[in-house]
Amino acid sequence: MCDAEVTENMDDRLAPSARGAEIVRSRVRNYYTLVALIVVMFAAEATMHFTHFTWSRWIVTGTAVAATALALGAGLRPADLGLAPSTMARGGRWAAVIIIVVVVAIAVAMAVPPARELFRNDAYQDLSWAVSSAFVLIPLQTVIPEELLFRGVVLGSLLRRHSTGVAIGLQAVLFGLWHVVSSLGLTAGNEGFSDAVGSGALGVILGIVGAVVFTGITGVVFGWLRVKTGSLLPCLALHWAANGAGAVAAAFAWRFA
Repeated sequence: MCDAEVTENMDDRLAPSARGAEIVRSRVRNYYTLVALIVVMFAAEATMHFTHFTWSRWIVTGTAVAATALALGAGLRPADLGLAPSTMARGGRWAAVIIIVVVVAIAVAMAVPPARELFRNDAYQDLSWAVSSAFVLIPLQTVIPEELLFRGVVLGSLLRRHSTGVAIGLQAVLFGLWHVVSSLGLTAGNEGFSDAVGSGALGVILGIVGAVVFTGITGVVFGWLRVKTGSLLPCLALHWAANGAGAVAAAFAWRFA
């Protein structure tokens, strides 16, 4: 056998190994990118809550828009993010049902005085402010950004590398931890919760743990909805119904009080 043939056969044997190594390197680079995104996300969330600048109110929104654009530019498809046009009709039907069910459930809870107390959030004592928050600020600053980040970019990236259960579980854990900062004043700003767990150091800790566990569980539900329907719309609907309708319910709870 001539030297050229030997070299060609060695290249053929090495080619699969080289391809495998390149795949591994690519996955490592993608994980580094995903970890970097998560760090930036959490830094943006902390900045929004611990600063009082006008621009910082929108930093998570800007991060979500930038992350989505970069993800699409890096090779994720609209379907990976739950934004495929083909799933919008199905997602829209689920979204409509979800909003109706959640709003009815909140109305029923509001009819029960002990349950109504849990809605009395200090941030939404004024009805006009609660309505504007529900239909403008909450969607643009919370619901849409968080769903694009967690059920869009993060879950879409994880689903390419892990099983559905692992991907949903990982993003749910991250979603729970995301709410540590925002739950620091939970008991102080909600009379119902402070009455239930106290407003001291123990109450603050219980409030944080409860918020992380609860939002982690909701992250599982959101992730399941995203995978089940292939659309981000049901996740947006459930997230808004809980936060937006909850803000309006808080204002009415104060009026009833």
